[in-house]
Amino acid sequence: MFGKWLMRLVMTIYVFLYRRTGGKVGGRLGAMPVLLLTTTGRKTGKKHTVPVMYLSESPNYIITASNNGGEMPPAWWLNLKNSPQATIEIGGVMSLVTTKQADSEEKERLWAQLVEKAPAFEGYQKRTQREIPMVILRPKS
Repeated sequence: MFGKWLMRLVMTIYVFLYRRTGGKVGGRLGAMPVLLLTTTGRKTGKKHTVPVMYLSESPNYIITASNNGGEMPPAWWLNLKNSPQATIEIGGVMSLVTTKQADSEEKERLWAQLVEKAPAFEGYQKRTQREIPMVILRPKS
């Protein structure tokens, strides 16, 4: 219980600092850029914002539902499966996006790019029995 509360507090502070600084604070984790993803809760209908590392493949962005290799997928992925519309923020720029799970061919190509930049993701896949989805975010025109 305390751990979940603490994690929410940390995420709230992270999102606040990211927005306050236009991504200068929190805009990168190691070699990977970070965006803010806002989804609609599948149970509550409330908006939820989380920082997520991404790959860029113009005009799309690709995120990975690894949950650090946990057996349960991240809540944001379950929210997107329920409602594939979301908002992303990169730096100070907000965009509406539609989402789709990468198919096996897309994932193979994108996964190779991901582990080249962030090798920890390879360990996440080894740690879990579930297939870790990669999600393509397509900005709406």
